[in-house]
Amino acid sequence: MEVYHVIRDLVSLLVVGLLMIWGWRALNWVWLAPKRLERCLRQQGFAGNTYRFLFGDIKQLSTMNRQTRAKPMPLSDDIGPYVAPFLHQIVNQFLSTKTNREMKMKHRDIKESLREMIKRREKAIKAGEESNEDLLDILVESNIREMEAKNMGMSIEDVIEECKLFYFAGQETTSVLPVWTMVLLARYPDWQSKAREEVLHVLGDSKPNADGLNRLKVTMILYEVLRLYPSATELGRSVPKEIKLGNLLLPAGTEVSVPILLIHHDKDLWGDDAREFKPERFAEGVSKATKSQVTFLPFGWGPRICIGQNFAMMEAKMAVAMILQHFWFELSPSYAHTPCSMVTLRPQHGAQIILHKLGSN
Repeated sequence: MEVYHVIRDLVSLLVVGLLMIWGWRALNWVWLAPKRLERCLRQQGFAGNTYRFLFGDIKQLSTMNRQTRAKPMPLSDDIGPYVAPFLHQIVNQFLSTKTNREMKMKHRDIKESLREMIKRREKAIKAGEESNEDLLDILVESNIREMEAKNMGMSIEDVIEECKLFYFAGQETTSVLPVWTMVLLARYPDWQSKAREEVLHVLGDSKPNADGLNRLKVTMILYEVLRLYPSATELGRSVPKEIKLGNLLLPAGTEVSVPILLIHHDKDLWGDDAREFKPERFAEGVSKATKSQVTFLPFGWGPRICIGQNFAMMEAKMAVAMILQHFWFELSPSYAHTPCSMVTLRPQHGAQIILHKLGSN
C-alpha cells in the first residue's frame, strides 16, 4: 500500500511538473517573448502598434480587408490602399520619412542594413560556388528551343485559353503577368498600338521564336506591369537567431516583411509618377530605372531570387506577342477593378476583356 502511495505521489509530481513546464512555455510564447521582442525593437527607435495578447492585429487586419474589398476600386493603378489597406495604414502612420526625422534616419539604417545583408549572402554564395545565372539562361534557352521544335504545341486559341482572359482563376506568375498586361494595354491603347507595331515588325505573322522574342522591347512594358502589379505583394522572412546588421540588432523571432507593392509605388523612390503606367521608365533597363538601387523586386532579390524568373518573362512575352499579332482588345463594360492578393496578385472577379480580330471593326 505504501508503495502505491509513493508511486501515486511521484506520478502526481510528474504531472504537476509537466503542467508547469507547458504552462511556462505557453506563457512565454503568447506574452513574455513577444513583449521582450517589442521592448528590444522600441529601444532601437522602432514605432508600431502595442502587442496585443495572442491575436495581435489579426482582427483589425481582417476587418479592414473585408471593408475595403466590399466593392471594386476606381479604375486606377494606385492599388496599395485597396490591396493592402492595413499595411498601407501602418507605413503611413509609423514610417513616414517626410514627417518624422528620427524615422527617416531609421529608414536609412534599415536600407543600409539590408544592403549589407545582401552583400554578405552574395559573398557567401560566391565563396562556395559559381553563380547559377548562366545555367539558368541555358535551361531557359533550351526549353524555348524544345518548344519551337515541337511547333510549341500551342495555337493562338490555346494561348488565350491558357491565359484565362475572360475569367482569370490561375495562380501562377506566368498566368498573372499576361493578364495584368492585357488589362493595362486595354486601358492604354497607345501603348497597345506601339507594342503591336513592334511585334509585327520583328515577328510578322510568324510564330514567336527565341531570337525574335529576345529582340522585342516589349520587355519594358512587362517590367512596368510587374512594378505596378507585382505577383507577390510582400515577402516575409523569420530571423532564427539574433543578428546584427549595421546599427540594427534583430533578435531571434523577429518577423521581417518586405512590402514589395508599397516599394514599387513609393514616390520617393520612383518619382511623382510612381503610380502611373509609364513603361518608358524601363527603356534603358532595370538598373537605369532604379538608379542601381534595390527597389524593383517582382521576383525577390539576392541569392533567393526566383529561379524561374527568366522563363516566366519569356513565356509571358511569348503569350502577349501572339495575342498582339492577331487581336486588338479592350476592357469589357462588365470589368470590375478588384486587384486582390491571394497567393499572387490577381483580379478577384476576373479580367473580362473583349478581343477583336485585327482588321475587323
